[in-house]
Amino acid sequence: MIMMLRVILNVSVLLLFTCGARAQDFIPLWPVGKMPDSKGLHLKDSIVNERAYQVGVPGMYAFFPSKDDNCGAAVVIYPGGGYSHIALNLGGFQLAKWFNTLGISAFVVKYRLPNSPDAVKSELAPLQDGQRALQIVRANAKTWNIQKNKIGAMGTSAGGHLAAWVGTAEEDITSLKDSIDENSFEPNFMILVSPVIDMGEFAHKGSRESLLGKNPSDELIKKYSPQNNVTDKAPPCFIADAFNDKTVQPINSLLFYQALLQHKISTSFHVFPQGGHAINVNNTPGSTSFWKELCEEWLKEMGFISFEKK
Repeated sequence: MIMMLRVILNVSVLLLFTCGARAQDFIPLWPVGKMPDSKGLHLKDSIVNERAYQVGVPGMYAFFPSKDDNCGAAVVIYPGGGYSHIALNLGGFQLAKWFNTLGISAFVVKYRLPNSPDAVKSELAPLQDGQRALQIVRANAKTWNIQKNKIGAMGTSAGGHLAAWVGTAEEDITSLKDSIDENSFEPNFMILVSPVIDMGEFAHKGSRESLLGKNPSDELIKKYSPQNNVTDKAPPCFIADAFNDKTVQPINSLLFYQALLQHKISTSFHVFPQGGHAINVNNTPGSTSFWKELCEEWLKEMGFISFEKK
């Protein structure tokens, strides 16, 4: 029975990759039995109130714009949740639908959480899923009418940490060595909203503990603080934050911006007076509500979307 289920899932994944996904299709990230950093446990997803607390089958939900509006760009979205859960709707689906209005294909990643009993090394699982998602989008760029040099990574809160890490990592840790793995995991741009960045002095303690444990070594803290990984090869970045964020200190964004600036990486950095830790698509107060328009204009200015849709 288990063997039959594996065959069915593998065939389903193959059909998605060869025939093209439809809007909001779920695309598994790994072939059955070949997921890295796995003990081989068969876990079920635990999703309550549009939040995932356990991920048995990591994958991504595909949202495509209409054919007439498609501008050829794509964004892979990592929702936040402090690495203890994933806010699929607020930090994922709502953003994906907004990107579709810009003609951008969007993929919301349901990545494995570090607390997974199946993970061999807890900190690797979400990062492997983050890289694999970008590789899958790039591998299927032609089928999905996406240009390979216009694929970005976006994250909110702890998802911002994941996006920043994927955007600055130099090592491919997916380690599957299949045809998809031949494609680059490096995003062409980053969009970070209220991101967790630092794992040291200014860390969001919940995110750090969930990802690295209660007493991480100095080596782990440095390695998983993306501001330390920025090089001259980092992609351009858009950052939006709120001065009154009491959950994740805005200095996280500043640290990342400073690192990008030192390496002369083009960055659009915005800190708004209001918004707290709730900058999203809807119901954002005051001038913070303009973050979407600023992001759209930045994407145009950087050449990732056309000034006039086709």
